Amino acid sequence: MLWPFPLAGAAPGWLIVALSVVDLVIRVLALGIIPGNRRPTTAMAWLLGIFFVPSVGLVLFLLFGNFRLSRRRRAQQRAVNMRIRAGTSHMAAVESDYNGPEWVASAAELNKTLGSLPMVDGNSIDLLPGYPDSIKAMTAAVREAKVFVNAEFYIMSTDHVTDDLFTALEEAADRGVEVRVLFDHLGTLRIKGYRKLIARLKASKIHWRPMLPLNPFHRQWRRPDLRNHRKIMVIDGDIAFTGSQNLIEPSYNNPRHRKVGREWVELMACMRGPIVTTLNVVFATDWLSETDESLEAQLAHQPAPAPGNITAQAVPSGPGFVTENNLRLFNTLIYSAQHRISICSPYFVPDDSLLYAVTTAAQRGVDVELFVSEKGDQFLVHHAQRSYYEALLEAGVRIYLYKAPFVLHAKHFTIDDEVAVLGSSNMDMRSFSLNLEVSVMLLGEDIVNRMRSVEDTYRDISHELKIDDWMQRPMGVKYVDNVARLTATLQ
Repeated sequence: MLWPFPLAGAAPGWLIVALSVVDLVIRVLALGIIPGNRRPTTAMAWLLGIFFVPSVGLVLFLLFGNFRLSRRRRAQQRAVNMRIRAGTSHMAAVESDYNGPEWVASAAELNKTLGSLPMVDGNSIDLLPGYPDSIKAMTAAVREAKVFVNAEFYIMSTDHVTDDLFTALEEAADRGVEVRVLFDHLGTLRIKGYRKLIARLKASKIHWRPMLPLNPFHRQWRRPDLRNHRKIMVIDGDIAFTGSQNLIEPSYNNPRHRKVGREWVELMACMRGPIVTTLNVVFATDWLSETDESLEAQLAHQPAPAPGNITAQAVPSGPGFVTENNLRLFNTLIYSAQHRISICSPYFVPDDSLLYAVTTAAQRGVDVELFVSEKGDQFLVHHAQRSYYEALLEAGVRIYLYKAPFVLHAKHFTIDDEVAVLGSSNMDMRSFSLNLEVSVMLLGEDIVNRMRSVEDTYRDISHELKIDDWMQRPMGVKYVDNVARLTATLQ
């Protein structure tokens, strides 16, 4: 029944009949509406919720069932894509003449078709695996800024680790540099010290906005768990930073984390060359969505020649697109691998297509390894992730558990000696459908070897999970893992 609790006293017969009719109508309508443009597993999970507890399930579906951004935001994204494709910026003149394996060129064409951004040559990439090192590098770059600084991060906090960076941003704005800052509204709101951050931004000359604001009183409404999860900083159009790290101290200002020594382990990259402009396109699109201010003039800047020879391509994804750009790229590359795949993902909760891609690669003889945290920071996600270990291990995937209490939050993978991918995207259904993400595909044996060196450090402090040990885990734990797996599909 629609009303899951007994009515007080004897309910009139007409009311019982009415509720029964409404209950039946909801169930019938749900069967024809919910499966539309959703994965079958996702649709089934929502239908189960509505059929078992119709009133609660319906309310949750109305709140969380729509994973698309507003029509205005989607229209803006399409308009930006059309301008890029039409060559209204100089990027068309710097497209790559890459002549490596055909499957890499095919992946690049896929990325351009879906995300509109070209693959470009002549970039230098410096990997920054040290948490404080990346903050210091960004701070130093901001202090040298002359024209503009664009910073976009899922979470921001002003604390003992980030204070110097915020001071550098304030000083840059004071000397006339155009400083723009974006942060995810709810992602940052839940962090201790939010009011301090807002007060500091208001007191400065920095131009700032919360991304995807949720404020019904100001007619700002959307699905509550949509997030802008990107991490990008661009300075003067010549240097950019991107990767997995938020602008916050490594324990996320959480006393419980500090008490047990839990810190986040990240990987950021400092980039120079034409790739900087394409990353700035991603920022400019998000800034336009939040402010209606166009930054297209910035995109005409020609970056200084970089001392590197890395070919790179930025891949934006999220509910502003309808094609799950990151998932399609990941699957394409994994199916193309011939020798080795190394994956690092803090939240590995794949959909069926990605699970099949990874296990099929292992079954056809590719060496596949997966780095994940021994103990995750999110209960349901961590247990949902564990529910996939059996299938992975049986297929021949080697799983390395990064030693607790640290949280391996870096997000990257390497394919053979040809491709490295890093960015903000996890390998989970949230990152494929609900989060706005950015990934960068990097080509060449040099960058792959440097990424593999980082992965080697993970392996040195991890222990390998063996299938015999995993199969001996308690039944109660296995039950929790399997229940948590159901929640992963509610998108």
